[in-house]
Amino acid sequence: MDNWEAKNSSTNSNGTELTIGFISSAVSVVLFGTNFVPVKKFETGDGMFFQWILCAAIWIVSLVVNLIQNCPRFWPLAMVGGCLWATGNITVVPILKTIGLGLGLLIWASFNLMTGWASSRFGWFGIDPEEVSNPVLNYVGAGLSSINHSENGHDASWVDSLSPLAKRVIGCSLAVIAGILYGSSFVPVLYIKDHSQRNGTIFKGASQFDLDYVFAHFSGIFLTSTIYFLIYCTAMKNNPRVYPQVIIPGFVSGVLWAIATCCWFIANHYLSAVVSFPIITAGMKNYLLLLAAFCIILAGSLSTAFSKV
Repeated sequence: MDNWEAKNSSTNSNGTELTIGFISSAVSVVLFGTNFVPVKKFETGDGMFFQWILCAAIWIVSLVVNLIQNCPRFWPLAMVGGCLWATGNITVVPILKTIGLGLGLLIWASFNLMTGWASSRFGWFGIDPEEVSNPVLNYVGAGLSSINHSENGHDASWVDSLSPLAKRVIGCSLAVIAGILYGSSFVPVLYIKDHSQRNGTIFKGASQFDLDYVFAHFSGIFLTSTIYFLIYCTAMKNNPRVYPQVIIPGFVSGVLWAIATCCWFIANHYLSAVVSFPIITAGMKNYLLLLAAFCIILAGSLSTAFSKV
């Protein structure tokens, strides 16, 4: 009887964690799909000023989260993930100007998905590999989510036919780099969590709850974006292109992005990164696609998720 109750309690607990993980993933996908809506009607120019406003809002949200979490220990290594993300983010404007949104998003989203999933699944960069009960199902899920990124092939071909070879090479290269940087941004947090379980490391006893690292991660984003903005101002001889009308919309956009990423951190905790990456990155890319595309994402996401059960 005690055995049955323990097993039943464990099943309920796992079910609750899966529910929280899936809800967090869904909220993340919706907010990632709409966070740029507030700035849609405003001129952002070369994007450097807009990015700095966006990152300032992101940091403020992390400050609130940090206070809610009772100011957990700050691990500087977690800032590296934010630095990686901010570095990848400054490539977006050059990518859009060389190969366009269609091909650019196709490439960086695919590399983002595969880098984030593979680093967690196979234990790259010093983190522990994620074990799944059904590896084949997990591979199918990641594969389906990745394949679905090719739905915008027509847009990519149209842009490609209008772009010179040099622009295609530069744009595609930057998109690959951006995707890898985006996909690697969670690695420092996963590294800290994994090594917190080992004796003789400086991370011994570190928190296992991903949300406790949001403040450090977002601080890395804001610090890096500020450095890049100062470099930009210097290059522009202290005459940067500033668009005052984008300040409030950019701030709102940053808040939405920050909440979406906080939900991603929660999904990483309850589902693990090897499951959350295919679900969220596929959902981000295919937010407005037709029902057929959604079915492919759903099949990939569920296959990935149930591979852990």
